[in-house]
Amino acid sequence: MQLGKVERIRLGEYPTPVGELANLSRKLGVRLLIKRDDLVGMALGGNKVRKLEYALAEAQAAGATAIVTSGAVQSNHVRLTIACANRLGLKTVVVLRGRRPEVPTGNLLLDQVLGVAEVRWVDPGRYATPEDLARATEAQVQEAEAELRARGEVPYVIPNGCSPVHSSLAYAGCVLELLNQLWERGLAPDAVVTACGTGGTQAGLLLGSWLYTGGELRVVGISVSRPAAATRERIARNLVQVQEFLGLDLVVPAEAIEVHDGYVGAGYAVPTPEMREAVVRLARSEGILLDPVYTGKAFAGLLDLVGRGDLAGTVVFLHTGGVPALFADTQAPAFQDLEGG
Repeated sequence: MQLGKVERIRLGEYPTPVGELANLSRKLGVRLLIKRDDLVGMALGGNKVRKLEYALAEAQAAGATAIVTSGAVQSNHVRLTIACANRLGLKTVVVLRGRRPEVPTGNLLLDQVLGVAEVRWVDPGRYATPEDLARATEAQVQEAEAELRARGEVPYVIPNGCSPVHSSLAYAGCVLELLNQLWERGLAPDAVVTACGTGGTQAGLLLGSWLYTGGELRVVGISVSRPAAATRERIARNLVQVQEFLGLDLVVPAEAIEVHDGYVGAGYAVPTPEMREAVVRLARSEGILLDPVYTGKAFAGLLDLVGRGDLAGTVVFLHTGGVPALFADTQAPAFQDLEGG
């Protein structure tokens, strides 16, 4: 099946801009560009909008009246799911992993502004392992789905970060968009660098690389949570799922699934000195803000790889959004002692 034949509801503004990072490029000796999916035009933006266009098309086709999804307290996915569902007149029930704060900040504050219909909380302190927490979260999602159905609603469940198929479709299309933008400038990218969490975005970029460049476009993932080996396995599974969905028979070599896990630090969403330095450096050299959870750590990885000579030529950084996390009570302290200059 052609990518363009898959049902999709356009919710973002495309193409998202591609900008030159001219000041950093001069200092680093490579041509750095930035693909601004943080400027996709929906509720402060982010990569989830492209993915939700496929998920919500499926929801509408199923006659959904409500969306159920889950995520962390400061989930970008949750924020954008609520916003996109609002555009389509659908209510959203969310299950959040974490403790309810006394004062909502960052993405959680925006969830309230956007008008989430209901928030259910899963306290991590009650579960011994991440696997137990994941099972408890899924149980809450299923319970919410059943209660909505009992009330006469037609619920549609969107997994945290969107399904691998929807994510991969979205970012394969993004590769084509990027290539067309650079072709108009007489450019071809050598590499694209992205933050990697659930692996859906990177799977899509890889699919797009092999569909539209024969694998010449190097896709570099910077993990923000899992070890590299586990992340590569997850991306490989994602690629199998989307190829089965499309009826493709591509061979993406295992060595093409490139993930670096040296920038995670103590764990997911835990600030690191390198993240802080990367956020400040881009802000003060180019006037562009990154977030501390995803793009800050990914840009720290990019800077390190360039410094070690592992990235060269024309390199595109994919800004996947998430800037509201800068204002979260868990992240803002990492920047509060900064001085000017």
